[in-house]
Amino acid sequence: MRRRAFLALSVSVLAALGVRAQGQRVRVGYLSPASPPDANLESFRAGMRARGYVEGSDYELEVRYAGRDYSRILILAQELLAAKPDLVVTAGPMTRGAPFLAQSVPVVFGFSGDPVDAGIVASFARPGGNATGVELDIASKRVELLKEIAPRVSRVAIVANPDHAGVGSELKVTRDAAKTLGLESQVFEPNNDATLPAALEAMRTSGSDAVLVFPDALTLTHREEIARVATRMQAPSIFGWKIYVQAGGLVSYGPVQVDAYIRLAYFADRIIKGSKPGELPVEQPTKLELVVNLKTAQALGLTIPPTLLARADEVIE
Repeated sequence: MRRRAFLALSVSVLAALGVRAQGQRVRVGYLSPASPPDANLESFRAGMRARGYVEGSDYELEVRYAGRDYSRILILAQELLAAKPDLVVTAGPMTRGAPFLAQSVPVVFGFSGDPVDAGIVASFARPGGNATGVELDIASKRVELLKEIAPRVSRVAIVANPDHAGVGSELKVTRDAAKTLGLESQVFEPNNDATLPAALEAMRTSGSDAVLVFPDALTLTHREEIARVATRMQAPSIFGWKIYVQAGGLVSYGPVQVDAYIRLAYFADRIIKGSKPGELPVEQPTKLELVVNLKTAQALGLTIPPTLLARADEVIE
């Protein structure tokens, strides 16, 4: 009897310590919106290494790439579930599959949008279900920066993909911030490659004198085209991520993508060791970067305020 009691106690202790404590290789599913190579996936891998996990020994990755075909999100999610992962990590637009996945497996997400509005979690502090992660958006601050850069602007064009999960709350925050600063706003909503040209042409002829672009896979893919149209309008533009400014946008303010996806490994580690996703608060990035493209400013005939340049993390000349 004592031996049975000891075995029962051992099993319960190992279960409390999580999958890795049992000596099992953890299977981590990853839903990527891109095609290989995927920089965000590599950042997640780096985060796992930093936490002592060796791929192929401590854990294995089961990756599904959407190649920007987001109509396949649920199909790819079902494929991952069939592989019986211990948890799934979702990136960007692939997070739209999180509610489906979370019905049967823990989910860690990196998401540029409001996960509450998107129906992924109940709240930031208490996600409450089987998903948690990092929320990557700071919409209202970008409006403030736009007004600081170009105080005379009066009408801002907002480019937002209506199919991006959680976009509703982002739009409300952005338009409320614009109104507070005395700016009119007009929303242009391309939702795929085919509708983007017409949306940009409507924006170009709208009379807007500033452009604010929400970060998502569609605008990221067409970042150079969007930046060109904004410059042709002689409109200062602001974006969410540095890569848009490297493509010709004027300014970006947002999270450091590498750091955000490294941070997802923290959540994966906690879940592997037995934590419940619903008890791990959703985080917002603590490290933000401001990037300014002086070549674009020159093309616009715009002088960037010295105080803003002094705060910039990077200036492209």
